[in-house]
Amino acid sequence: MHDIKWIREHPEDFDENLKKRGKAPHAEILLSLDQSYRSCVAETQALQQKRNDVAATMGKMRGKGEDTAALVEEGTALKNKLATLEAEERALFEKLNFSLASLPNLMLDSVPQGTSDADNKTVRVVGDPALFSFKPKEHFELGEALGLMDFEQAAQVSGSRFVILKGALARLERALAQFMLDTHVNEFGYTEVSPPLLVTSDTMFGTGQLPNLGEDSFKTQNHWLIPTAEVPLTNLVAKKTLDESQLPLRFVGHTPCFRSEAGAAGKDTRGMLRQHQFYKVELVSIVHPDDAQGELERMTGAAERILQKLNLPYRVQLLCTGDAGFCSQKTYDLEVWLPGQDQYREISSCSTCGPFQARRMNARFRPKDIDGQKQKPQFVHTLNGSGLAVGRTLIAVLENYQQADGSIRIPEVLYPYMNGLKEIK
Repeated sequence: MHDIKWIREHPEDFDENLKKRGKAPHAEILLSLDQSYRSCVAETQALQQKRNDVAATMGKMRGKGEDTAALVEEGTALKNKLATLEAEERALFEKLNFSLASLPNLMLDSVPQGTSDADNKTVRVVGDPALFSFKPKEHFELGEALGLMDFEQAAQVSGSRFVILKGALARLERALAQFMLDTHVNEFGYTEVSPPLLVTSDTMFGTGQLPNLGEDSFKTQNHWLIPTAEVPLTNLVAKKTLDESQLPLRFVGHTPCFRSEAGAAGKDTRGMLRQHQFYKVELVSIVHPDDAQGELERMTGAAERILQKLNLPYRVQLLCTGDAGFCSQKTYDLEVWLPGQDQYREISSCSTCGPFQARRMNARFRPKDIDGQKQKPQFVHTLNGSGLAVGRTLIAVLENYQQADGSIRIPEVLYPYMNGLKEIK
């Protein structure tokens, strides 16, 4: 959510940054709403004071036995007018906040301007794609040939965009998640969290999934299925005021994720790339504003470490203004090489969101005292990233470690998690 006070002081900067995202100017509309709201608040407060004055005068007159009929009539009229004004004030407040909450975050200056993924900037390429002596197959061809990946029966059970993994592939999926968790906890100091998978609308609002991204998620009668563990993990600090000494907080969680894929009709209909249900290991950091940019590099490095240990070729992309997510100030995408598709595909996004989510969640910290003087609370900065998408990592392992006979070698780093199994065939 945006800070209306900042917009009052920087309307042109606000519109210029929105323009980089391809959005129309909004400062004039927001400031007009803000002015109407503040005027209504001032009028309401003045009327409340007048009503209090009438009540006080009435009390004195009654004490003297004087007639207060005229004041009673005036008080009733003020009460009715006040109720109307308070309703108008609430409506203006809600409209202003809805407008502020519906606009995407402002981008950092270091983000390249662009309109699509074609304008993203390659930061680095790590590892060389393997050369095969045969035409490499896609993951679903490999999995189905092994009899361990079943899309047909999954469609009977649940519909399209679901998969059933069996035997060694189910174990490999579990091994990947355990390996990722162990790496992030033991090497990067993240605290493992097992969060709820059902969350409230307020929780979804806090991380920016609502109001305008609701169609991408599934809703039960009273709750939302999480689209990513970012939602509950970031909300661990919702409505809290932390001590500065508690920062940074780093959380990691392994959960199923649920996406409606509303905007993906016709895209990646074969295989596991776009599923309604998938597993992901998610990283979330809650940090001091001064540390946010360094934390983004650290988080991206933690996600990269998984790919490096698995010896999977990848590249790091800095997303342009037109390709970054709603809450992002700056995003790095990690794209893994898939030889079956002969292209790089996204396997992680690591983003810094500044105070954008914290303002929505009312998540703050109290800075250290200066010369004995207490400092005003400030909003924390939040970051999130995939560390990694487990299903897509499974795809990458299948395609990069396939052999001519259709068997799959197990990456050496996963041996301890596979009970010594070194090959799936």
